Amino acid sequence: MSFDRHSKIAFLGIGLMGSRMAGRLIQAGFEVAVWNRTASACNELLDMGASALQLQQIGQYPVILTCLADDQAAAAVYAQIEPHLQAGQVIADFSSLSVAQTQQLAAQAASRQTTWIDSPISGGTAGAEQGTLVIFAGGDAQAIDGLALIYNVLSQRVTRMGATGAGQATKICNQLIVAANSALIAEAVALAGKAGVDTRLLAPALAGGFADSKPFQILAPRMAAHSFEPVQWKVQTLSKDLNNAVQLAAEFALQIPVAQQALRQLQAHQASGFSEKDLATVIQHVEAQ
Repeated sequence: MSFDRHSKIAFLGIGLMGSRMAGRLIQAGFEVAVWNRTASACNELLDMGASALQLQQIGQYPVILTCLADDQAAAAVYAQIEPHLQAGQVIADFSSLSVAQTQQLAAQAASRQTTWIDSPISGGTAGAEQGTLVIFAGGDAQAIDGLALIYNVLSQRVTRMGATGAGQATKICNQLIVAANSALIAEAVALAGKAGVDTRLLAPALAGGFADSKPFQILAPRMAAHSFEPVQWKVQTLSKDLNNAVQLAAEFALQIPVAQQALRQLQAHQASGFSEKDLATVIQHVEAQ
């Protein structure tokens, strides 16, 4: 099934990413109904023209988009909508989940003759606002192709990585690199500052070199200036994603010690009261040590 701009979309999960993605779909002319566990998060989108979604009416929407916090949230929300699903619906899940949870939810959806496509995203809040996300899709190839018009509004590239769960496995590897890299960036900025470097110059000085990356260009200036607002990546989100990487590696008896060390660092920072804070605050954890 292919979806066009006349297709009704249900969007569940209006957080940092979901709010921006739903906003782009509304601006592109799609008829979007929105839902969030904290209903007030939907207010801005309602003002933009979205309608408020009642979960018991979810069967009226041929395509359901979800962008939820973690495995527990995804499972809880799915349990609420499952009794109301109709044959032929497609659920495209933009959440970052474990592979096991994705495969379980996909199997449950299949029992309702509903197709589940894991569609985790990378690109941060800026990518969500600008429609330049990259999407790692897992599941039925024909269903992924059918979502092209919706994906095109949200992203610069969609790659089918394999069967159900392959998209999430790819995102887990992506987050492994981002999260571990963020810990190294914090250490580099802290070390440079101790050595007398003007850390505000690090990002432009290293731009284009082998140490450069999008996370470096975003995080290094914020770390140098101790500027942590607005929140772009939550510490708890990267900690959760990195934990998924460690758990997935354990399933294959694969040792990933660098990721494990970065996870310990993020978890310690999270436990110090920084769970909801921006990832750039990791510099404070390094400096405090």
